[in-house]
Amino acid sequence: MQSAVILIDVEKGQINAVAQRLAELEGVSEVFSTCGRYDLVAIARTRDFESLAQLVTERLMQVEGIHDTETLNAMQVHSRHDLETMFSLGW
Repeated sequence: MQSAVILIDVEKGQINAVAQRLAELEGVSEVFSTCGRYDLVAIARTRDFESLAQLVTERLMQVEGIHDTETLNAMQVHSRHDLETMFSLGW
């Protein structure tokens, strides 16, 4: 399993539309809108490095409205938390 954090700059007025399109891509598990340097943060989880590379260099770049990205490829997981439960609203 490959995981990555993708930091995304979006063209003005396109944040929600881009976030929705990213969330539909296979390999993107979550998309967060954020305050600060980047407009969106996408969490990618793929079966192998080749799938991650294809997601970032091909499919992600086809999403209209993305201005720039920076991908942080995860090397190790250091967590005792169940992230799905942690980010769940529990409704």
